[in-house]
Amino acid sequence: MKFGYEDLKVWNMAVDFAVKVIDLVENLETNRKHYRLFEQIEASSTSISMNLAEGKGRYSKKEFIHFSYIARGSLYETMTLLEIFRRKKWISTDKYIQLEEDAKETASMIKGLINSISMRTENL
Repeated sequence: MKFGYEDLKVWNMAVDFAVKVIDLVENLETNRKHYRLFEQIEASSTSISMNLAEGKGRYSKKEFIHFSYIARGSLYETMTLLEIFRRKKWISTDKYIQLEEDAKETASMIKGLINSISMRTENL
């Protein structure tokens, strides 16, 4: 038996994105350890797929949409932290751009999911 969210391509992309972010954090070299920022980016990046899963597990389409918006917010939060890391020169611009491309695709898919759920809700 599979959970319903496992069939969502966007959920799988979000999990892959979180793994990339966690791998990045594990390999960061800084003069000081900024544990709070590292914990926050791990939390925000994993929150994307977790909110998609939680929304899929809810009993209404309205709640699924709500949690999808929260997932998108977590994605934006993650990208803001990555921008800070880039400006601090903790990550290269190339690495940032790679993650940004993944994030843009994920954001587009979340938007498509929200639109799809909204269309199904309107047709009821």
